[in-house]
Amino acid sequence: MIWITAIISLAIGVVIGALFASKFNISPSRVQELENQIRTLKDNNTEYRDSVSDHFSMTAELVQHMTESYKEVYQHLASGAQDLCSNEVASKLLPAQTDAVFENTVSQEDASGLAPPKDYAAKQSPGQKGALSEDFGIEKANPASEDEVPIQPAK
Repeated sequence: MIWITAIISLAIGVVIGALFASKFNISPSRVQELENQIRTLKDNNTEYRDSVSDHFSMTAELVQHMTESYKEVYQHLASGAQDLCSNEVASKLLPAQTDAVFENTVSQEDASGLAPPKDYAAKQSPGQKGALSEDFGIEKANPASEDEVPIQPAK
């Protein structure tokens, strides 16, 4: 009787094991397939990163060339204005110095007398509380002097 129970239990265990193995599809070929898929995805990711790096490198070179071309066009216009227009008109249209547009040292405030708004609050002195301080603009109440006695309600 014990032998029959052991053989039946073994058969049931084999059937359950086969069902789990088929359900989870755990086989060496499946593992190899997943490893190949991971390797392919890593290769694709590396190629994509290289492509992005090349793209931005080329973009930087093109922007550099565009900037140089813009400077050449500007210099050509400035020299043409100097040659073809009167000095007064040429100086108003285009400054004659090289890179005059790119190295403008006159600030906007000096030119118009107005300053653009700042993204911070200016302080009058270094010890002053800033506008973003929690107690900015709140004056602390002074303790009552001896002459001033607060009125207490009658009970």
